[in-house]
Amino acid sequence: MKPDDCIIVGAGPAGLTAAIYLARYHLDIRLFDCGTSRASWIPMSHNHAGFPDGIKGEELLERMREQAAKYGALREPKRVTNLAKPDECFTVTCGDEEYRARTVLLATGVVNNRPEGIDDQLHDEALSRGLIRYCPVCDGYEVTDKTVAVIGTGDHGTAEAQFIRTFTDDITLVSPGGDHDLSDACSKVLDGAGIKRVAGPCGDFAIEEGRIAFDTAEGRMRFDSMYPALGSVIRSGLAQKCGAKVSEEGCIEVSDHLETSVNGLFAAGDVVVGLDQISHAMGQAGVASTAIRNRLAEKMPLRR
Repeated sequence: MKPDDCIIVGAGPAGLTAAIYLARYHLDIRLFDCGTSRASWIPMSHNHAGFPDGIKGEELLERMREQAAKYGALREPKRVTNLAKPDECFTVTCGDEEYRARTVLLATGVVNNRPEGIDDQLHDEALSRGLIRYCPVCDGYEVTDKTVAVIGTGDHGTAEAQFIRTFTDDITLVSPGGDHDLSDACSKVLDGAGIKRVAGPCGDFAIEEGRIAFDTAEGRMRFDSMYPALGSVIRSGLAQKCGAKVSEEGCIEVSDHLETSVNGLFAAGDVVVGLDQISHAMGQAGVASTAIRNRLAEKMPLRR
């Protein structure tokens, strides 16, 4: 069977942008979508240019899916389980099925770590109401002058609380476990910003009187919004299976044109080091797609 020109793994903003670009370059592409794009969690994005009244994450994805399909991008609801390059082409495995491609673009993203003990139904309801938020770059504006909890500790929790401090002065850094693990430098930063600290563990999460509530070492507390600052799982496993280099944190390392250390393997979006933003992911996808097109044009005749 003739190999595809490019297989895209992941159908969030980066993967869908790449599908639009590559389909419009008249390339034969295939897009695998396992249905777990982090963008679908966004209840309403207000910082995406062109949507002054905001747009829901799922609506944005659906518009992009329709646009990709309009130009012939083949999207399949499958999870890729393995990636290898045994010869000049890649082998992409989905369960017991194998596909071949001249190039591959990984847009597999990341998954945020949630606080322990919060069930899926409560999490999704709180997320849809803005009671749980994961991206202060995206929606810090929405918590202006509100009461905010940051679940975290150490350098990461301190940095997140300090960032949100530019939007509100009512912030409490809550340790997810027991006592906080803070260096003297972190404590000094928090004291200087007037950020309160409360020991954990956190538990018994609920929505009470329109606020997110949970138990702490100092009793039950309620907040207008809660930011988990617990890190994330970077979905770079396929890249590593294929021999691509990743950073110590697990992000896929790429060149200026988004190519990995494996010839013909590209990556874009949150799985690459950079700002985890839709606009950034889309820009990377445009660069990567054009680099893929140019790479293929060196070996393929122009369309007639």
